[in-house]
Amino acid sequence: MKPILASLLAGAALLAAPVANARHRDTPEQQLAKLLAGRVAGKPVDCISLVRTGASQIIDGKAIVYTVGNTLYVNQPRGGADQLDDNSILVTNTFGSQLCSIDTVRLIDRNSFFPRGFVSLGEFVPYTKPKKSN
Repeated sequence: MKPILASLLAGAALLAAPVANARHRDTPEQQLAKLLAGRVAGKPVDCISLVRTGASQIIDGKAIVYTVGNTLYVNQPRGGADQLDDNSILVTNTFGSQLCSIDTVRLIDRNSFFPRGFVSLGEFVPYTKPKKSN
C-alpha cells in the first residue's frame, strides 16, 4: 500500500511543478504601462503614416502600439480588441499611405493562418519621451 501512495504523491508533485513554476504574466494594463514608462501622452490623431511606421506590438485584449520614429502611437480599437493576442497577425488594407481611425485591421491566426476576425481602429494617441532641459 505504501509504494502506491508514494507513487501517487510523486506523480501529483510532478503535475503540480509546472503550475508552481509558471511565470507570472502581467495584465494588459501593466504591459502597456511598462511600454509607456517615461513617456508623455500627446493629443490624439486620426491617422499615422504607414511609410514611417517601423513596427507594431499587440497588447492582449487591449491595444495595438505602432512605432513611428521615437514616438509610440497607442490605438485602443473601438471594436474587436478582445480578439487581440500574441497569436494574431495584423493584416492592414489601406487606401493610400496612412492608417486611420476609420480603418479596420483583419486578424489572422499565427498557427493555422485562418482568419480570426477584425478590429475597428480608434484614435492614435502619441507617446513621446519628454525633452531634457539643460
